[in-house]
Amino acid sequence: MLPVEQMSYHPTSEKLVKVICRKTQSSNPLFFRVHVAFYLSLVASMMRVKIATLDRGELPVNMFAINLATSGAGKGHSTNIIEDQVIHLFRDKFVDATFPLMAEINLPKIAVRRADRKGTDPDDEIKRVTKEFSGLGELLFTFDSATAAAIKQMRHKLLMANSGSMNLVIDEIGSNLSGNREGLDTFLELYDMGKIKPKLVKNTSDNTRSEEVHGNTPANLMLFGTPSKLLNGSKTEDDFYDLLDTGYARRCLFAYSRATTRYTDLTPQEVFDLTTDVDNEDTLLEISADLQKLADIVNVDKKMRVSKDVTLLLIEYRLECERFAELLPEHEEMRKAEISHRYGKALKLAGAYAFVDNLSEITEDYLYYAIKLVEESGKAFERLLHRDRAHVKLAKYIANIGRNVSQVDLIEDLPFYKGSISQKQEMMQHAFAYGYQNNIIIKRMYNEGIEFLRGESLKETDLTALTISYSTDIATGYRNESAPFDKLYKMTQANGIHWCNHHFKDGIRQKEKTLAGFNLVVFDVDGHVNLTTAQMLLKNYKALYYTTKRHTDLENRFRIIMPISHELKMDDKDYKEFMDNVCEWLPFPVDTQVNQRNRKWLSHNMYYEYNDDGDLLDALPFIPKTTKNEARKKHLDTQHDMDNLERWVINNSGDGNRNNILHRFGMILVDAGFGSDAIKDRIINLNDKLPDKLEEAEIMSTIMTSVNKAVAKRP
Repeated sequence: MLPVEQMSYHPTSEKLVKVICRKTQSSNPLFFRVHVAFYLSLVASMMRVKIATLDRGELPVNMFAINLATSGAGKGHSTNIIEDQVIHLFRDKFVDATFPLMAEINLPKIAVRRADRKGTDPDDEIKRVTKEFSGLGELLFTFDSATAAAIKQMRHKLLMANSGSMNLVIDEIGSNLSGNREGLDTFLELYDMGKIKPKLVKNTSDNTRSEEVHGNTPANLMLFGTPSKLLNGSKTEDDFYDLLDTGYARRCLFAYSRATTRYTDLTPQEVFDLTTDVDNEDTLLEISADLQKLADIVNVDKKMRVSKDVTLLLIEYRLECERFAELLPEHEEMRKAEISHRYGKALKLAGAYAFVDNLSEITEDYLYYAIKLVEESGKAFERLLHRDRAHVKLAKYIANIGRNVSQVDLIEDLPFYKGSISQKQEMMQHAFAYGYQNNIIIKRMYNEGIEFLRGESLKETDLTALTISYSTDIATGYRNESAPFDKLYKMTQANGIHWCNHHFKDGIRQKEKTLAGFNLVVFDVDGHVNLTTAQMLLKNYKALYYTTKRHTDLENRFRIIMPISHELKMDDKDYKEFMDNVCEWLPFPVDTQVNQRNRKWLSHNMYYEYNDDGDLLDALPFIPKTTKNEARKKHLDTQHDMDNLERWVINNSGDGNRNNILHRFGMILVDAGFGSDAIKDRIINLNDKLPDKLEEAEIMSTIMTSVNKAVAKRP
């Protein structure tokens, strides 16, 4: 079988899709492909076209579709084009000529059968049958709502005429789903073979139960509308997925577009040319005329043959789909069902394509045309299953609205933010959890006892575009730049350069002129730890180290520049708290004045060194008023009796083995220049703070043996 990417779409359908795209100025072909496929299947179904298979008997041609696109995608416009300029001639001929003629042929047959069975006069029976047929109402080519009783009544009329199909087309399904649930449940029975079980009702003089007419009536269904109305996190969404679960998932073709793509860069003249192109009208006239010819009575009950080679190709496709479905986890039941039944949808669609091209056989090409669209439909269905849940929509709303929001705002703006206080709190907790895992920061603030929420979707740091500004003057002339990490040393090693990790308005380094947005942090270390010790402790993080002019071998003074994981935008207050949190996390003391947004540093052409192998510093646990920061603080509270270095070693020691923790702690102290006795005291002190501490004899025989050897090797 050909790979899907080498298959092509049905040529006649694509001609129509291209015209619709031009007329609607929309480049959303999947929606229109499914739309066109539905109406072509409807044409074949009205003529009772059947597929004569070698292995499954005769199958009716029909189609169920769920077609979702955002407002402005051209849903209504495309429907009007197809109904009023493509299938209108077929519809008029079928309703005015073909259907009445088929009824005229079939009603006497029903009358004769009833007369033979009951021993009555055939002339009397034909009168009763004709009256019964007329009493069922006019034929509806399509309808937009139905009750179960009305569906069965219309089906009875089609059975009596032995012609036509049931065609339910519901627009704005999000608004109309609940009112049509009964009809949709009934329609589900009709998909496979056009059969439905009759309902037993009491027979009275006012409600006479009609005689059953045996047979099949194909059914076509299309539900279309906007995703936002249907997938709104309320009962409507629950009902929709319940429908999918009960059988619509495996029976439908799908289109699902979450954004509208329109030709917005066109000039008015270009739009006019697109919508009035004579070629468009010629294409529509040509296709509509060809469809009108298909309404001839000679095409009723047409059999589309399937050769053995095409049957084998279809079986190959079925087996491939089933193998793929088997690989999916058990919880993806709907997706497994949809994939396993793609072959059936492809066969029915191939029959419709072949019929509208006036063929009597489904060739390999036509099966490939159908598989191409069915596979694209499957991808849309997968997107539909992985739509944003209510808590995800809540998190994104808070992140993207760009202002503080209260509970009142959430209730007024979000239709899915409903229910009891506990239900809302649970949804909010889920939103925080989603944000926690997906780089969305949601902050809680209180003003006069009222809770406000503010969110932000964080952008990951680009190491080729780090935010810096620099000047030869202390206060003015700062140039705002984006610099690559591996070139920062040029700035730090230049002569007489003042630099910052923020940009400034008008190049003036003042607090009120500071622009929000930074993606690296800077630390001043003034003699509290050796440079080599700092490098060893921070070896897991990307950093640039450079010494300052007061640096000596005895008293190390240096700066550490560390890119952070995400670009953050903070005011003075939040930045101060953020930097205080990071400084609290570090295993050694640093100058606390680095918590000012307009803080500047001076270059110094001396020693510098990169650690380019580590990770970016994860900024999320340090952002004020966030869940991650609260979790970090709670963890620190459990280690309140430890100093920064002790906490650092415990929290960054991998498997947490006590011997490994204490050994690493001792080696850090060796590098920091401590003597054996001081190291022993600090190791024993840390050991006393650990659960299930080691015996002192074990410390002396293992850890201190290694420490003493390391101390002895120091210069």
